[in-house]
Amino acid sequence: MTCHLSQTDWRDVVYNTVRSTSGGVVDAARFLTERRGRSIHPETLRARLRGIDSEFINLEMLELLTEWMQEKTGSKPLDWLKALSHRFGMVSMELPPAPEGGWACEVSAIRQKLLQLNVEGGSLTALGMKVTDDLSISPREAEEMSAQIMAEVELLLRLRRNICRAAGMESA
Repeated sequence: MTCHLSQTDWRDVVYNTVRSTSGGVVDAARFLTERRGRSIHPETLRARLRGIDSEFINLEMLELLTEWMQEKTGSKPLDWLKALSHRFGMVSMELPPAPEGGWACEVSAIRQKLLQLNVEGGSLTALGMKVTDDLSISPREAEEMSAQIMAEVELLLRLRRNICRAAGMESA
């Protein structure tokens, strides 16, 4: 029997990601058993990931599974967190890492990003004006604008990170 797994439901996303990671659910269960010091059978983990029979997975296990997937893939498998955020009308995004210890001069990095935001904002305005010229927006045009918007959002968040570091507020 085949069940439909959504690409937007956080449970389905984490389940699919665990399944597609090398070793799958069996290796994930082994990892959780070793890390938690409590045994979990692969089928119990599968039921918890899927929410079958009122089974649930707690945040600690999700955090450990994310760590396991990162070790296995070398990437940040956080699509489940993005899907969960989206469910509640929020957005989460990964920022590229800053240089170790920050920039040599955070204030210079801030100034550079401010200038770059001016350029990006102009690009978004030009694109938006071109796209809306005919008073409609096609799916392709919407994707193009969305990509430009998200690039600007990322730049704004990176700017915030620089500002916090410059002010000595590392964890902000």
